[in-house]
Amino acid sequence: MDPAIGQFIPLILIFVIFYFFLIRPQQRKAKDHKKMVEDLKRGDKIITRGGIIGTVERIIDNEKIEVEISDNVKVEILRSDAGVLSLVSNKTEVKK
Repeated sequence: MDPAIGQFIPLILIFVIFYFFLIRPQQRKAKDHKKMVEDLKRGDKIITRGGIIGTVERIIDNEKIEVEISDNVKVEILRSDAGVLSLVSNKTEVKK
C-alpha cells in the first residue's frame, strides 16, 4: 500500500462518520419537515417559527396559510419552511 494513500484513510473515515451522524439525519429531518408543511390542512394546530400557536383556517395559493391565533384574530404566514415550525395536533374534520 502506498504511504500517501494511508494518510488519506483517516480523512475518509472522518467524512464517513460526519455523513452518517450529521449530514444524513439533517437531510432526513428537512425532508420530513417539508412533507409536514405540504400536508397542512384546515383545523391543524401549529407552532410558527416565532413561537405563536394557532389553528390553520385556510390555505392561500399554496404559498401562505391563514392561521387563527385567538378569537377573531387571523394572520397570514408563509407556508414555506421559514413560517411553520411544527405540527401540534392533526385535527381531521368529520364530513356529514
